[in-house]
Amino acid sequence: MATIVIIGASRGIGLETVKAGLAAGHQVRALARSAASIPIDDPRLQKITGSALSREVVETALEGADAVLQTIGVTSPRELMFGTTLFSNSTRILIDVMEAAGPKRLIAVTGIGAGNSRGRTGAVYDYLLFPLLLQRIYADKDVAEDMISKSTLQWTIVRPGGLTSGAATGRYRVLPDMKDWRFGFISRADVADFLIKQVDDLALVHKTPLLIS
Repeated sequence: MATIVIIGASRGIGLETVKAGLAAGHQVRALARSAASIPIDDPRLQKITGSALSREVVETALEGADAVLQTIGVTSPRELMFGTTLFSNSTRILIDVMEAAGPKRLIAVTGIGAGNSRGRTGAVYDYLLFPLLLQRIYADKDVAEDMISKSTLQWTIVRPGGLTSGAATGRYRVLPDMKDWRFGFISRADVADFLIKQVDDLALVHKTPLLIS
C-alpha cells in the first residue's frame, strides 16, 4: 500500500478521496486549512492543518510520500465573480517541491471545460453556464494545467463533469479521447474512486481524462 497526500482534503472530492484512500488500505495524509475538522478517525490517517500556499507545509506533507492527489477548490461568491490565483500559485509550489525531492506521481483535479476541453461539451454548458459561472475560476485552472503538463512529473489531469453528492457506484465513464468528450454528471464519490485507482495505475500518465457517469 502507498502513502498518499491529498491536498484540499477537508470537503468535497478531497474528503471523499480520503475515505476511498483509507478503504483501499493506503496511508493517507490529509492537508487542508481545516484538516482538524475531518470527521474521520483512523490510525492510517494523518491530518495536516495548513495551507497549500505554504512551501514549508507542502514539503513536510510530501516527505516520504508515494503520490499526491490535488483536489483543491473554491466556492466563495467573491472568487466566482472576480477570479482567483489559488490554483496556479499552489500548483507552482507543489510542482517545485515534487520535482526537487518529492514523489513523482501527481493526480490533479480540474474540471470539465478546463484546457482543451473548453467548447467541446455541449451548447448549454459551453455558452451559458460556463461563461456565467465558471470562466474566471477556470482561467486560473488553465494556468495550473499548463504548469502541470510542462513538468517532469508522472501527471494525470482529471476533469470531472458536473458534480453530485451521490454514493459511489463504480459505474462511470473515463474519456481520455477528445472525440468522446461531452457534458455529464458524476458523484464526488465516484471521482474519488477513480483518483485512488490512479495511484498505482500509470496507464493515464500524461493524459487528461474527462469523467462522467
